[in-house]
Amino acid sequence: MSGGGIEPPDRPPGSLRIGQQAAAPVSRIDTSALHRRGGALQLTALPPLALYVHLPWCLKKCPYCDFNSHESGGAGPPEARYLAALRADLEAALPSVWGRRVVSVFIGGGTPSLFSPESIGELVADLRARLPLEPGCEITLEANPGTFERERFRAFRSAGVTRLSIGVQSFDDASLRALGRVHDRAQAVAAVEEAQQAFETFNLDLMYALPGQDLAGCEADLRQALAFEPPHLSVYHLTLEPNTRFALQPPQGLPDDDLAFAMLDLITEQAGAAGLGRYEVSAYARAGHRCRHNLNYWEFGDYLGIGAGAHSKLSFAHGILRQTRWREPAAYMAQALEGAAVSGEQEVGAAELPFEFMLGALRLREGFELARFAERTGLSLAAVQSTLAAAEARGLLARDLQRAWPTARGFDFLSDLQAMFLA
Repeated sequence: MSGGGIEPPDRPPGSLRIGQQAAAPVSRIDTSALHRRGGALQLTALPPLALYVHLPWCLKKCPYCDFNSHESGGAGPPEARYLAALRADLEAALPSVWGRRVVSVFIGGGTPSLFSPESIGELVADLRARLPLEPGCEITLEANPGTFERERFRAFRSAGVTRLSIGVQSFDDASLRALGRVHDRAQAVAAVEEAQQAFETFNLDLMYALPGQDLAGCEADLRQALAFEPPHLSVYHLTLEPNTRFALQPPQGLPDDDLAFAMLDLITEQAGAAGLGRYEVSAYARAGHRCRHNLNYWEFGDYLGIGAGAHSKLSFAHGILRQTRWREPAAYMAQALEGAAVSGEQEVGAAELPFEFMLGALRLREGFELARFAERTGLSLAAVQSTLAAAEARGLLARDLQRAWPTARGFDFLSDLQAMFLA
């Protein structure tokens, strides 16, 4: 995976963690009931629909990573069988999204760039053959410098990928070794240089608060990243997630909270000076280069997730459904090819919806339109009016007649702000 150490939008609230897996095929919910009149919720319009495709293999499991990733071994991933499983998974899911256009596609992992450009081209063609993609649909592929070969990124562009997300994390060799990354500074530089030439838009992932990192080291990493003039920058605080090697054996020399805050302030200031506006807690972009796929997550849009361990959030006229696919790649392929890729399914209760909506919407600097809350949840805005007022009184939130947004203090204490909306 190219993401850093925070909870990614690819993994929604309540998702399975490493080591968890449904024991037997789930009893499926009758989605026709969520279409019929008289349900608990009343959604007047369906939100935009995105597609997430999970390719779970990587060269080596990073010690901070709690994503669903698996070391590929010497033989590499079983590309042909996995693509067949993805096709079967998608075809079984089509009735749930029939007639809806897809606004973005995100191919994540793992390290999707382990797959050959030919396989990625086949995957994109399979998606286009089965789903109506919006004109100019953003198709993002996560890539790591450790899988970089000259001309490989150009080949991904020719295969139909329109946006690359590169998991650099650091340009410092000592930091890369501390993070357990398989690439070095030279490989990172070469990968970004080729991405510049092959793609009109791309993202760099950078981590901070690394073992032994001081403010000068953070600034050096940032200066190198900004020298490439990236259209988009994602910045992540290294965190010690449960069920990771770093949680069991924490690295030495982690910066304290005050230093980490100083690093983030430095990143925000210098990224802004370089033309990258902070539009989300961890995302900075030039005009016209915000990540359409992630915006859809944060705005409580719908997404169909296919692949091992992928999650879906799908809206119907009278309910919202979450799904989970089988997590282990071998189990996923076997089940998907039998038409049973889904291992868990639940309807989101009305009491959970305010928190789930705010979990993403309050990550955005511009916040959300008040009318969108009712549109996306099927609940009246009255359900959260008192909490909005309490957050405003604490200085965590500001609002007018059309929008609500986190204040600077709300951004600094985002978890506290989001938690106010828990049922």
